[in-house]
Amino acid sequence: MKIAAVLEYCGSRYSGWQYQHHTTSIQQHVESALTRVADHEVRVHCAGRTDAGVHALNQVIHFETDSVRPVHAWVAGSNTYLPADISLLWVQPIADDFHARYSALRRSYRYIILNRPTRPGLNRDLVSWEHWPLDVDLMRVAASDLIGEHDFTSFRAAGCQAKVPIREVQKLEVFRSGEYVVIEITANAFLQHMVRNIAGVLMAIGSGKQAIDWVRQILEARDRTKGGVTAPASGLYLTRVEYPETYGIPKPAPGSWPLLL
Repeated sequence: MKIAAVLEYCGSRYSGWQYQHHTTSIQQHVESALTRVADHEVRVHCAGRTDAGVHALNQVIHFETDSVRPVHAWVAGSNTYLPADISLLWVQPIADDFHARYSALRRSYRYIILNRPTRPGLNRDLVSWEHWPLDVDLMRVAASDLIGEHDFTSFRAAGCQAKVPIREVQKLEVFRSGEYVVIEITANAFLQHMVRNIAGVLMAIGSGKQAIDWVRQILEARDRTKGGVTAPASGLYLTRVEYPETYGIPKPAPGSWPLLL
């Protein structure tokens, strides 16, 4: 039986989603918890492999099991064994051809920037920080050059293993909410560090350090060395993964923190 599930987590303490031998990952904890509930070894597949320090509001996963458990047993049992900063929100049986990563139509991320002269204290691991005033209008105009299908070589990590750098950005919005500036982006898929590199470029433009046409210049260069600084991981959240309706994956409910959904 194949089962789909959704997780939320704070990535601050982890090396990222993917299992690694030398450090602690989110995948490691999730597989360990599900293994204990299933009473056999469980391997999970996720919608998006978030990097070290990146958070998720709706990380979709799937796994296969021969164990029969009530839905509430999977949820309550797994959360008993998971660390406090990782939570399993729901599970449901899913069609055999479903794959958390390859069945996804699009993914959405939000990048949250605390924009004030003084650094954050309470939420320092949950947001990025920029002390220079950011002009959201400039950022919004610059961001429009990234909408559509493009070669995002200039916005990928140097070690990105994706075979093709072409991605389609379907939505890219920038808005301000009090002291926070939020970048919201939806695409069919993302390259490694793509959102953080886009955020770094837009922040440089919003602060007046770069001209508004810098985005277009970087995009056309197709050269990562021409890009800007990678923005910190602490401000990045995976917020939504969308699938064909035939799979019956519930849409995420509005979050308790308005900046997230």
